[in-house]
Amino acid sequence: MEENQNIPAQYRVLSAWSYFGYKLLFAIPLVGFICAIIFAFDDSNLNRRSYARSYFCELLIVVIVIVVVAIIFGAGLASFMAMSLR
Repeated sequence: MEENQNIPAQYRVLSAWSYFGYKLLFAIPLVGFICAIIFAFDDSNLNRRSYARSYFCELLIVVIVIVVVAIIFGAGLASFMAMSLR
């Protein structure tokens, strides 16, 4: 614990409970998104900033996967509907 006191606040390590709490905070629909944006640009703690940025990367990957699945499912459904109308 004494080692952590000598580290500047900007470089202090976040605990596992901090990551868990931020994950819960980011899960709140509008408030979490706003907090994630604020933390992604805040320089007060670099570990928290990196975690917020990783949240946006995760969110981007999930959105891309959902769009690809929706396109594939939509194309399959359109094909099925075209075959059933014949």
